[in-house]
Amino acid sequence: MRLTPRGGRDAIDGWAVGEDGRPHLKVRVGAPPVEGEANAALEALVAKALKRPRSAVTVASGATARLKILEIEGVDAVDLARAFGPPPGAS
Repeated sequence: MRLTPRGGRDAIDGWAVGEDGRPHLKVRVGAPPVEGEANAALEALVAKALKRPRSAVTVASGATARLKILEIEGVDAVDLARAFGPPPGAS
């Protein structure tokens, strides 16, 4: 996921493809990138979109970077596609 803190509102803006050719979700949150506030808002937003408890979503990598890898418990590829649509290049 590519996170934009102080993005004006909390929203998942859809899929994009990075320079490396890998797909990622574009996400914005209103929270600033201070003391983990933006990461917490990201986790809450993704949990809500996937209808999972907030505790099921954690930032596994990239806590201080814009590109993040999330760990999400109890979710498979079908759940992700249902919530966010299929990533670019997926059949």
